[in-house]
Amino acid sequence: MERIAAVFENERTGEKIRSLLESTGVARVLCCRTAAEVKVLMGQQRIPTVVCGYKFPDGTAEELFCDLPEGRTMLLLARQDLLTLCEDPRIFKLASPLSRAALIDAVRQVVAAAGRDVRPPRSEKEEAMILRAKEWLMERYGVDEEQAHRLLQKRSMAGGRKLSDTARMLLEREAGIAIY
Repeated sequence: MERIAAVFENERTGEKIRSLLESTGVARVLCCRTAAEVKVLMGQQRIPTVVCGYKFPDGTAEELFCDLPEGRTMLLLARQDLLTLCEDPRIFKLASPLSRAALIDAVRQVVAAAGRDVRPPRSEKEEAMILRAKEWLMERYGVDEEQAHRLLQKRSMAGGRKLSDTARMLLEREAGIAIY
């Protein structure tokens, strides 16, 4: 039985999901309440899938997805109006209210999709550019690397661009560094 992480701000919701998925033999569920807990869990164990609600005390599902290791999948369970706010096409979405059968089927599909990540790997040049942009943000705003990464990520998501494109634009426009 595959292990998955369930992340819901409401502990009761997470327990209902856990109970359903474990009683039907679909997955063994590790419940979390925050994105930070999931990140720690993902760092410690090979968990291929996250099932979650739209928001947590420390962020949104879309922000969490950007922080997941490559090849991991996410199933977002939320009202239709919230699902439309999530623009990342790589996130699986299921509108609530939902049936038991729909949830079970969706979790099976998302777990099966784990490991088949469609994101192409970044080139060394892109990685170096992202690192330079983070260093510039750290220097400029006095933040640590994780906070600089988050700032870069938010700019990227807001502009609908790849992280490397956002890093290049930041370096060219704001830092005055010419990129060739």
